[in-house]
Amino acid sequence: MADEPVPEQAEPAEAPEPIPDGLDLARALTRASAKSSLAARAKKRGRSQPPSRSRVTGAHPDERDPQLLDTTVGRLVEDHGWEVDLKVHAVLGRWAELVGADVGAHSTPETFIDGRLVVRTDSTAWATQLSLLAPTVVRRLNEELGHGTVTTIDVRGPQGPTWKKGPRSVRDGRGPRDTYG
Repeated sequence: MADEPVPEQAEPAEAPEPIPDGLDLARALTRASAKSSLAARAKKRGRSQPPSRSRVTGAHPDERDPQLLDTTVGRLVEDHGWEVDLKVHAVLGRWAELVGADVGAHSTPETFIDGRLVVRTDSTAWATQLSLLAPTVVRRLNEELGHGTVTTIDVRGPQGPTWKKGPRSVRDGRGPRDTYG
């Protein structure tokens, strides 16, 4: 029996590959899109490869944990470069404290662009008053915001109505003098 030839075992036939149905295709597409979005997020963070799913962090905090709102908003402000704008708007929210109650009641800051603050007043008299106080106000704002943040203050008086447009405007007319006789 020791010399008997060992009968060859028949190799099992390979099972034919199943034809993917709609559910299998959807699963494959979902896996592919999840991998590509992980790779895109990793690239955005500056990593060469996406984080592995098998990493266990235990009780130690990491970037996947819920973050405090203060931290998240701070990161958003820093990423977009809004620090100076937020400081300026916070200070201009206290406009009446900075310029005094009387001047603050009759003037409002409108815009702040590239170190130039535009302030609108109720009357030309208050515009003149604020123009005289402008160097003091610039100094006070720069104490709050940092040296050189505000360079000039453009004081504007009240904005009157215009007769340039509208249903009763006349080209080459004499303006408001014609309106009131």
